[in-house]
Amino acid sequence: MNHTVIEPTLDAAQVDQYLRQHVNSGYARLASLMNLPIEQSSRGAYIYDEQGRQYLDAGGYGVFFLGHGHPVVVEAVTRQLQQNALASKLLLNPQQAFAARALAAQCPGDLDYVFFCNSGAEATEAGLKLARLNGCRRTLSTFGGFHGKTLGALAVTGRESYREPFNGLLSDSEFVPFGDSVALEQQLRASPDKACVILEPIQAEAGVILPPSGYLRRVRELCNQYGAVLIIDEIQSGLGRTGYWWGCDQEQVVPDIMLVGKSLSGGCVPVSAMVASATIYAPFNRNPTVHTSTFGANPLAMAAVQATLQVMVQEDLVARARLLGQDLHARFSALLQQRGWAERVQLRSAGLLLGFEFAEASIAANMVMALIEQRIIVCHSLNDHRVIRLTPSSLLTAQDCNWLIEGFTQALTTSMPSL
Repeated sequence: MNHTVIEPTLDAAQVDQYLRQHVNSGYARLASLMNLPIEQSSRGAYIYDEQGRQYLDAGGYGVFFLGHGHPVVVEAVTRQLQQNALASKLLLNPQQAFAARALAAQCPGDLDYVFFCNSGAEATEAGLKLARLNGCRRTLSTFGGFHGKTLGALAVTGRESYREPFNGLLSDSEFVPFGDSVALEQQLRASPDKACVILEPIQAEAGVILPPSGYLRRVRELCNQYGAVLIIDEIQSGLGRTGYWWGCDQEQVVPDIMLVGKSLSGGCVPVSAMVASATIYAPFNRNPTVHTSTFGANPLAMAAVQATLQVMVQEDLVARARLLGQDLHARFSALLQQRGWAERVQLRSAGLLLGFEFAEASIAANMVMALIEQRIIVCHSLNDHRVIRLTPSSLLTAQDCNWLIEGFTQALTTSMPSL
């Protein structure tokens, strides 16, 4: 397979040295052991390393739904950079108003108010604080859930290995199994204190775990019944990734608070958001300074948000993601069946969020390296090291899809020779 080559310009030894001395020596050692190439540039669905070799990017942890450097987004951000890059935070920021209106227009139900942040964890923090201001004294989350690693977000992240070193600093949260509405109801019934329920429509970091049909609807009903505030974390599942605008759309569920991130940036400028109904957002409206962010809603990010949403609508990328996801699922399923791998490799997917679960974490690690040899970038799963994930661009071509299937075939063959 012929791939584009770009002239190399980076000194790999110098990069390794600076990483060891000034960034993180443990990470640098791991990267050296894995012989990881250096990311030099990107364009569309492709990344180029320091040797000019081209890789198909099916990773990025959900960020690159529009690929890298979409021309509409780049043009909007470049224009804004030349005009007004960062806001004074005293005068009015028109880009914030326009971006909030554009995002609210695509949100379900009455989610009309937008608080812009810089990362998914920050959006989680904003959502949890807003729930607290709405009288929530308990927080219910799910085992395997992932909402970030700042202290508030970590308190509701359902993986003990991340939480344990910081237990003395974390607020108390209660956890129930994901997909188990009976367990959730038992917890809601157990205390008269008002609760905040936070969960993902699909647990991405846990390995693309899909709940049973009707689960989200039942969660919404239970929150209504017990007066709980429902936060749905759409940071990775939202904005077309699952083949719907939002993961909760499939069951026509409207949360009280929704968290947005990843592809909201158009792959160009970090940005996230916490979106809420007017009723829930009222404490923030009463006191605009109760929760703020210096770089939140900066004009560069707001330009990226507007351009991203414009591209998604004009190019009908949500529908495209649904069709691409269906095609890839069918082709991967056929590959696993034809090669006799289906019983030992479990495929789970929703749109362009695909997870492959292997019997052991070592096999998944071998697959990541074997796929790099095939010039394919994927994601590992923080909450289940047996799973690798694909979160490719919605703009993959037919040739890109062929590259993905052929590369997986070769990687599976080398990673699991006994099959």
